[in-house]
Amino acid sequence: MSWNEPGGDKKDPWSGRGDQKGPPDLDEAIRSLQEKLGKIFGGGQGSGGDGTSPGNSSRNLGFAAVGAVVLWGFSGFYIVDEGNHGVETRFGKYLATTQSGWNWHIPAPIEQVQIVNVKQQRFIEVGYRSGGSEQITGSVPKEALMLTKDENYVDVRLAVQYQVKDAKDFIFNVANPAATLKQVTESAQRGVIGSSTMDFVLTEGRSEIVTQIKKEIQDVMDTYKSGIQITSVNLQDAQPPEQVQNAFEDAIKAREDEQRLINEAEAYSNDVVPKARGAAARKIQEAEGYKEQVIAQAEGETNRFTKLLTEYTKAPDVTRKRIYIEAMESVLAQTNTVLVDVKGGNNLLYLPLDKIMQRQSPVQASSTSTPQSSNEPPQSSQPQSTVEEGVVDHSSIRGRDARGR
Repeated sequence: MSWNEPGGDKKDPWSGRGDQKGPPDLDEAIRSLQEKLGKIFGGGQGSGGDGTSPGNSSRNLGFAAVGAVVLWGFSGFYIVDEGNHGVETRFGKYLATTQSGWNWHIPAPIEQVQIVNVKQQRFIEVGYRSGGSEQITGSVPKEALMLTKDENYVDVRLAVQYQVKDAKDFIFNVANPAATLKQVTESAQRGVIGSSTMDFVLTEGRSEIVTQIKKEIQDVMDTYKSGIQITSVNLQDAQPPEQVQNAFEDAIKAREDEQRLINEAEAYSNDVVPKARGAAARKIQEAEGYKEQVIAQAEGETNRFTKLLTEYTKAPDVTRKRIYIEAMESVLAQTNTVLVDVKGGNNLLYLPLDKIMQRQSPVQASSTSTPQSSNEPPQSSQPQSTVEEGVVDHSSIRGRDARGR
């Protein structure tokens, strides 16, 4: 029956005295515990008056030492979470780097382990300080203001993100990695900005500047063997100092207007130049076509004249008359008025060919539109005036005389 169950003797196992009302004596509690441990491990009561012997005491101390060693050994187990590395040291000297999972090392004070998060994205701010909402709350002129190549001040604010790539180097090679990285960033930033002009920093050179700063920071940190990997460099802001911002805004607007006018001029040039080139090419093609036409005509005339010369050599009179007749036909083909000089007379005969043709055309139209009966004799057209008839007859006579001559 247990000592505290109903019906028991109400005696506690430490003091063995049921009538004691105060707290149990510490020496007696330790003695009682030793006795119970001796019984558990097979020890009996000694011959001494207090129930202990020198052999039992040494055996109990050995068991206690073994238990303490076991507990001390179990304290060397540790867990490395995912994304972390453990760096084991023996008396402060680097021993090994452990990966995630269960690991064991010789417990302290012989060996110790430091857990380093190698996946965490760390960052530093240069030139500004941000609040909890990651918004820029204030500028640090000592870090932000720097001189450019053309001797102008600019306010540059930079954020650098990094993570640990080697836990051993991160712990042992650099005393304060964050402070060292910030100093290296300021140095690289001032070097790059100092070799660039202000217009380049404020306008199109931002991406190039960020790339160059990141490269220089990584090179220096690798030289230090800091175990840091730069993941990104962000140019939060780059602007002139507050005292001259209005003037620079005016200058930027003027530059934008200049660029706009340049773009408009280039657009007009791109529109006009192709048209001018097309017109010039068309003129060239027309000139070449005219050239080919003239050459062909000249060659044709040459061939025709050569053939005509051959015919003229064979029959000069006939050829001369034929040439004359063809020339007159070509000259008078588009002429409605003809003046004929009567040889041996003082008068010129006038042939109104246009009026004759106008009179003949209605008569021909009426004759073709109104068919005549086969029984009726054909009606002759209205005779022309005697002057016109005389003119026609006289011209025909003059023509025959000319051919006779």
